[in-house]
Amino acid sequence: MTGKPLVSVIMIFLNAAKFFEEAIDSVLAQTHDNWELLLVDDGSADASPAIARLYVAREPGKVRYLEHAGHQNRGMSASRNVGIRDAKGEYIAFLDADDVWLPHKLEQQTAIMESQPAAAMVYGATRYWRSWTGNPEDLRRDYTPRLGVQPNTLVEPPTLLTLFLRGEAAVPSPCDIMIRREILEDVGGFEEDFRSLYEDQVFYTKVCLKSPIFVSDQCWDRYRLHDESACAVAGKAGLDASAYLRFLNWIEGYLSKRGVKHAEVWEALQTKLRPYRYPFLHSFFICGQAGFRRTKGLLTKIARRTLPVPVHDWLRAQWRGELQ
Repeated sequence: MTGKPLVSVIMIFLNAAKFFEEAIDSVLAQTHDNWELLLVDDGSADASPAIARLYVAREPGKVRYLEHAGHQNRGMSASRNVGIRDAKGEYIAFLDADDVWLPHKLEQQTAIMESQPAAAMVYGATRYWRSWTGNPEDLRRDYTPRLGVQPNTLVEPPTLLTLFLRGEAAVPSPCDIMIRREILEDVGGFEEDFRSLYEDQVFYTKVCLKSPIFVSDQCWDRYRLHDESACAVAGKAGLDASAYLRFLNWIEGYLSKRGVKHAEVWEALQTKLRPYRYPFLHSFFICGQAGFRRTKGLLTKIARRTLPVPVHDWLRAQWRGELQ
């Protein structure tokens, strides 16, 4: 370890025994050897704490085990913040306990950060990974989302936030990013009210509004898709829409509180909020003639039930006369 910047790797885990060792081993296999690994237990009840302690014993001084007071379960954001507070590195990277890094992840990302002093964060092109199962039907189901920006460039704020809201750029997975410690501390880490679901995008919102971010076309990680992931479980429970609305409402409050005036950010946000706040108008504007027919039918039902018959008949005649 000669003059290489120290990278603090924060890996949170909750009942993660199934994939845990593979994730940790991908850190140990890094070609950049000046790292520390902070294993943050979010109240696990399976074998994963024992696995974590085995690695601590195997790599003393490089791997540390952390947990919440009383072995509580406090969610992803609070767990990442525990790691951040204990981290010693100039750079911080995150890896969830079911994902894996490719061997050159830390080496190549630190090189970018060293050569791009204005960059607060770097991310690349995550590979969404189903072929880990080895099942023949999964072998061709891996994919890498389109970045949506010119690769290998420094993107000024708040461009990425606008593109993320519009759905025009792929939102990076936490396992893909590396960030400067001082930036992370400056934005206040992760919002602990978001225990899971969109907690990463809340964090990205704060960084994207504040600082330039370098976007690379390199792939450094494998994001494992499986039925037991937090996103998959939430999707089965039907929590996606409510969680997304809560995220959008948080952005609105955050922008307002800080007096953010960027017109494109506000326009993108209001477009996303419209289906939740104005479903009637959204149906009308988005769905074209089909939406118009549904709107007309709804107005007709309301008029029939609430207006006097002569008024209803007169309005119906006017409506038909104008539209035919």
